[in-house]
Amino acid sequence: MAVIEQLIRTEEDGSLSFGNYELPEKKKLENYEYNGNLLKVKTYKDITKLESNENFVYESVPGTAVTNFKVNENGVEFKVEGVNDAQITLGLMESTEYSVFVNGTGIGKMSTNLGGKLNLSVELSDGEPASVKVEK
Repeated sequence: MAVIEQLIRTEEDGSLSFGNYELPEKKKLENYEYNGNLLKVKTYKDITKLESNENFVYESVPGTAVTNFKVNENGVEFKVEGVNDAQITLGLMESTEYSVFVNGTGIGKMSTNLGGKLNLSVELSDGEPASVKVEK
C-alpha cells in the first residue's frame, strides 16, 4: 500500500482511500463528491483529517494513508498505514458502544462520547498496513 497521491479517491468497490503521510506541508482537497456528500481531506506528515458535509469523520496523528474506508449502519472498516503508531479518532454515533478489531484481533469494547467520537491507537510499521474494524 502507498500514500494517496491525489489526496482522495473512490475505489472500484465504492470504498474511499485518502491521506498522504509523506507530505512535508499540509495539503487539502475540498468539495470531493462521494455518494451525494461533499468531502474535504487535509493531510501531511503530522495529521490526516476527513470531513463529510463539514462533519467530522476521521483524524489521525501523525498523518496516515487510509484505504478501503467503508462506513455502514453498524460501524466502519478500513486499512491504515503510516510511519509511526497513530492515534485515530473516528466520528460515529454518539453514546454508543462499539467492538474494535485491529488486524482481526479484538482489542475491546469502546464507547463514543456525546459528540460521537471514538479514540483508538494503532501500532504501525512503515509500509505495513493495519486493518481496523469498528462495529456495534
